[in-house]
Amino acid sequence: MRKNIVAGNWKMNTTVPEGVALAKEVNEALKGATTKCDVVICVPFTHLVPVADVIDQTVLGLGAENCADHKSGAYTGEVSAPMVASTGAKYVILGHSERRQYYGETAETLREKVALALENGLTPIFCIGEVLEERENGTYNDVVKAQIVDALFNLSAEDFGKLILAYEPVWAIGTGKTATADQAEDMHAHIRAVIAEKYGKEVADNTSILYGGSCKPSNAAEIFSKPDVDGGLIGGAALKCADFMGIVNAF
Repeated sequence: MRKNIVAGNWKMNTTVPEGVALAKEVNEALKGATTKCDVVICVPFTHLVPVADVIDQTVLGLGAENCADHKSGAYTGEVSAPMVASTGAKYVILGHSERRQYYGETAETLREKVALALENGLTPIFCIGEVLEERENGTYNDVVKAQIVDALFNLSAEDFGKLILAYEPVWAIGTGKTATADQAEDMHAHIRAVIAEKYGKEVADNTSILYGGSCKPSNAAEIFSKPDVDGGLIGGAALKCADFMGIVNAF
């Protein structure tokens, strides 16, 4: 059975002391709670070691927001998958729409990152999703399928089964437009069908697919009630413990 997962993506927010305090607060809130999902926080590189020191990873998983497409070498400013793994983190977000948009990440780059993450025991949270133009011109299913095929379908069924996918309707983030729960379900079902075509129904049915489009405590329960939505990749709401726990408790 696939897992329900709520993962926070802090993005480029919080200083180290602020991040440690927030991680402690979330960890304490989870210790006293009965949850129906796995909970993960993905934090800036600078925060990984100090956060790992203050949380109980049997209660709260820890991840990075990215890793490099090389193992080591003369790549000033980059952080490799072995470096991330050495902090104690278990997850890494790859292919986020902001990485694709602002830093030009390609399917080729992402294939390397996924391979290195898996090689180093990290669970990739792999992001896919279409922009507004693609939603409006009706090509969104083809776009998302291509993102999966081009970056991930080189993997064996065993390795693909180690991934978590996250669907981001990029057109619904910061545009004033909102994806409905039904639109989320339609895309998640499409993603699962794409996986089934390549790897079979069992792998598809066991793949957790998270929703990453402005999920909040007020809409999480409706979105999570959909059969193909297995949780959320949470941005802004992950920066306040009460809001994040409101989403965790939506299951």
